[in-house]
Order: sequence, then structure tokens, then C-alpha cells
Amino acid sequence: MSGFSRRESVLGGSIAAGLSLIPGSVLGANERVNVAWIGVSRRGNRLLSNFTRSDMMNVVALCDVDPISVYMQEAATRFPRAKVYRDWRTLFDECANEFDAVAVMVPDHSHFPITMAAMALGKHVYTEKPLARTFEEVSLLMAAAERYGVVTQMGNQGFSGDNYFQFKAWKEAGIIKNVRHIDAHINLGRSWIRHHADPHHAVDELPRGETKPLQLDWDGWLAATPDRPYSSYYHRYNWRGWFQYGTGAFGDWGAHIFDSIHHFLQLGMPESIEVKKCDHPHPYIFPSATTLRFAFPARDDEPPLTVDYYDGVKNYPPIPDSFEGRSLNLNKDPGKFIYSDELTFQGLHHGSPLQVIPYEKMRQLLAEDALPRNFGRRSDHYANFLLACKGVEQTRSPFSIAGPLTQFLLLGALAQRMGEKGLVLAFDREKQQFTNSDLANAYLKDVPRAGWEQYYTL
Repeated sequence: MSGFSRRESVLGGSIAAGLSLIPGSVLGANERVNVAWIGVSRRGNRLLSNFTRSDMMNVVALCDVDPISVYMQEAATRFPRAKVYRDWRTLFDECANEFDAVAVMVPDHSHFPITMAAMALGKHVYTEKPLARTFEEVSLLMAAAERYGVVTQMGNQGFSGDNYFQFKAWKEAGIIKNVRHIDAHINLGRSWIRHHADPHHAVDELPRGETKPLQLDWDGWLAATPDRPYSSYYHRYNWRGWFQYGTGAFGDWGAHIFDSIHHFLQLGMPESIEVKKCDHPHPYIFPSATTLRFAFPARDDEPPLTVDYYDGVKNYPPIPDSFEGRSLNLNKDPGKFIYSDELTFQGLHHGSPLQVIPYEKMRQLLAEDALPRNFGRRSDHYANFLLACKGVEQTRSPFSIAGPLTQFLLLGALAQRMGEKGLVLAFDREKQQFTNSDLANAYLKDVPRAGWEQYYTL
């Protein structure tokens, strides 16, 4: 079957109805998981090493738009039996019967079509964070995961760390309750954009085209986004700062800061987003610094909650007077302060545990044996996915949990894109639409370029 005919039969037209119920297979507990690995850059190669430590998977295929990069060569040397591809669609065409799961380690804008196509083939999927680049894409991924019955996991690895189990235990024990406000911050310096000496200078045009590396599949890199000439200002890594390809600091780091908060406090979507600060708004790239305020209604036994988010170098949140960690380097340590009626908590990112502040209060609670301490043994995030594919565990960050978290982050990135200090966006949580901005609603989705439409239908 040709590449085009397979893609049409799986994802488009009337034939799709006949293949839409392909169930995900569950392997035996003693079987290895055969994985097709898509995206073998610096990050993808590092995660490949993390996955293989578990000794529970076989790498049957490696795919990257740059098939002779130093990272791809290293991976191909480590896995000499793996087939090597430049286009994931060809990989799916030629050896779909040889793998059980797909790892998606590509830039944000490419997550969606690969993940959708893999699930339509009945493959389990591990997709890096954020799940996708638009609100609509995430909705489609959640619906597809439910429809195809496959194992899913988003790559916010901290959600298998200490903070997940601690937050869960402290919430169940009534230690974390009546949370009314959270300050979160990401003050890391960023080197995403090299378009101008001052990257937030108001330029009137996108980067001019350059001669692309001969081996690079630029059309494949663009995926469903509009056709643009190759530029080193996009690839590599710089894509994170461009609205068309990335989700900025909030989309990049937000999952590592908010995952346990969003899940265990059942935040869902905000009912409003206020842009309190917006430095250097720009038509193409994320602002240099923003402060956003999210308002959430009461949920079950939790009161209404506000979240203030700060990003940009030196755009710091207020530090509680009771906080003794004055040596904390906010520029290097993204994190949060959580304010409840009874207690204040401080935490960092990537699953690091919370502290009650002031520390004297935490010492008192520990002495009184009031804080649960033994959270039990657990697998890491990568092993958790592979064990779920084998039917042994359930994933901790399936799309049903990771999807709403991602959508919350994407709404924040959308507010940054609006670029207007003082703007207040009202969001209807039931209808999943803004009620006071047609432009904001337009940003909730994208129109895929010709040839990629089939991935946007179930």
C-alpha cells in the first residue's frame, strides 16, 4: 500500500469509519514493548537513554527529519537493528505491524499529527509535553485516545516524582485544603530567538529563507503549519519562541510546575485570564516578560482560586515574609508558592516535594506526626508507560489528565500572544470558548495546510 493510500484509509474519508475502532493491544507482563521512536535530537536522544534503562523495550525504528545528525548516528549505533527513517509517515506505512507503541519527541507543532496517526493505528503513545500546540488539537487527541482505547502518557516526568505522591497524600489527609491563591514563576533566561540583536524589536517580516541542510526534510519539519522557507532562526530549538511552532516558557515549563496542582485541586479551565504585565509584545514571538492572572471558580470542596503567573528575567512574584529560603535563586529555580487558609507551601518543579513555610511550622507538623511521609514505591515515568503497555500499571499522565492541563497552559500562551496589557479574557468553561474576543477564539485552533487535513478528523 502506498503512503498516501494508507494515510487516507486510516485517517480520512469513508474508509476511516471501518478502521476507527482498532483497539490498542495489551502485551503480556513478560513481553518487551516494541517502540518506534520519532524525534532523535538532543532531547529525544536523552529520553531514549532514560527509557532503555528499564530493559522493557525494543527500539524497532528511529525517525528524524535530519537522519544523519550526530544524535541520530549515535542512536543508530546503539540500536543497530532499528530501521532508520526520515519521514514518520513512511515508517508507519512500511512497518506498522512491527511496533506496539510510538514515542513522539519532536517540536510542539508536530506532536499532534504523529500522535493522532499512531493512535488510529492502535498504537500506544508517549508524547512529550505539551501534548499539542492548540486547544482544539488537544481536544481531538483526548477524543481519539478514548475512541481507540490505547495507552497514553504525556512526558511531564515530574508527575511520577515525589510531588505527585506527596500532593496526593497531603490532599487526602486534609493538609492541602482551602487553597485560595498561587504564585508561580519561570524566570529563566531564554535563548530561543536570534532574529534581531534585540529579539523583541518590532520587526515587520519573518526571517528570510536560507539554504537548508541537504539532508533535512524541511517539509516534514513544518508538518501541518503554513509553508515557509527554511531558516536557522526556527530550527533547531529556536522554534519554542515562535507562536507558529512553540508555546513559550509557559507551555514549555508549566507542566512541570502545575501538574499536581491542576490535577489534585481539579482546576480545569479558568473562567478569566487577565494580562497584568506584557513587555515587548510582538507579532511573531512570545513577549519578553508577562504576568497573567487566572481565576478559577469553586470546585467541589475547594473555594475560588486565583493563580498569578510570572515569567521573564527579574519578573518575580512576591516572596512570603515567612519564607526562610532567601538563598533561593529565582532565576534558576522555577516554582510556586501555594496559599491556603491554614498553611503556606513552597515548591519548585519536576516533581520536587513541597515544603510548609515557615520551616518551623513544618518541623512542628513533622514532630506531631501530622504530615504523611511514606508514599510507597513507584516506577519512574518512563517505566510507568512501558508497564502500562504491558497491562501491569496505569499511566499517571494519560491524555484524560494531561489534556486539560495542557489546555490550561495553552490558554495562558494564547493570552501572551494577544500581547495587550490590561486585557481580560472571559472563558466559558462549558462551551470551551471565549465570550469577549473573536480573535482569541480564532487562536484556539489552526487551519492545517493542504495535505494534512486528514489528521484533524476522527
